[in-house]
Amino acid sequence: MRLVGAFIVFMALWLLLSGVYEPLTIGLGALSTLVVAFVTRRMDAIDGDRVDARLNPLGTIGYALWLLIEIAKANWTVMKIIMSPSLPIKQHMFSIPYTQKTDLGQVIFASSITLTPGTITVETEPGHFLIHAVAFTSDDKAALADMDRRVTATEKAEQK
Repeated sequence: MRLVGAFIVFMALWLLLSGVYEPLTIGLGALSTLVVAFVTRRMDAIDGDRVDARLNPLGTIGYALWLLIEIAKANWTVMKIIMSPSLPIKQHMFSIPYTQKTDLGQVIFASSITLTPGTITVETEPGHFLIHAVAFTSDDKAALADMDRRVTATEKAEQK
């Protein structure tokens, strides 16, 4: 079933990205997609490494929309800093704890920090991330704590 699902996802992505819908091209795309699906299956059988993707679908969609708005606001802030003649840059490195239980949740949080203009996750340590901010303010830690809370809310609760 995973092989069929992988094939469908890969084929849809291939069709979307290629934009060519002629029979020969679609046939070659299906063949190459099938090869990729089998290679992926074989790789998974060898290492057995799987991502534990226990996410709440509605919470994840809500978080993605919230993140897009935050990225837009951060873009505006960084643009004002860059356009300012005095370039009011206040670089700072600081540590921020995370509360996610899954590796995927931690990756989403670290990537969200990096996606937000003006900040980047420099290093991951057990229990916290090291962050670099271009224009650090006292509100940054509170904003990242709010982001951490929102990402943790996207994770499904563990079933006992």
